[in-house]
Amino acid sequence: MPRVRFVQQDGSEKSIEVGRDLSVMLAAVRNGIPGIDGECGGCLDCATCHVYVDEERTSSLPQPSEEELELLSAVSGERKPNSRLSCQLKVLAPLDELVVHVPARQS
Repeated sequence: MPRVRFVQQDGSEKSIEVGRDLSVMLAAVRNGIPGIDGECGGCLDCATCHVYVDEERTSSLPQPSEEELELLSAVSGERKPNSRLSCQLKVLAPLDELVVHVPARQS
C-alpha cells in the first residue's frame, strides 16, 4: 500500500499508509496529522489543507486545476512552486511514497 510521509516545520515526521482512492488531506485528518485542517472536507473551497510536495515528486503528480491554482493564490502560508492542496492529491502509481511538508500555518 502506498504511503504519505508528512514532515512538520520542526522536522518531525509521520508516515501513514494511504489507499489509492483516498486524498492526502483525508488521510491526514483521519490520522490526526497536525497542521492539515481540511475545513471544507475536501470540496476545494477553503485551502486549509495546503502542503508543499517534495520537489522530486511534483512531476509525478497531475497538474493542479484552475480552481486549485485560484485557491492556492490565497493560502496564508508562503506559496511556493511546489504548493498544492492536499485534498486534490492522491498517491498514484508508480509512486510508493509521497513526501509532503506541512506549512507553518493554514489560516
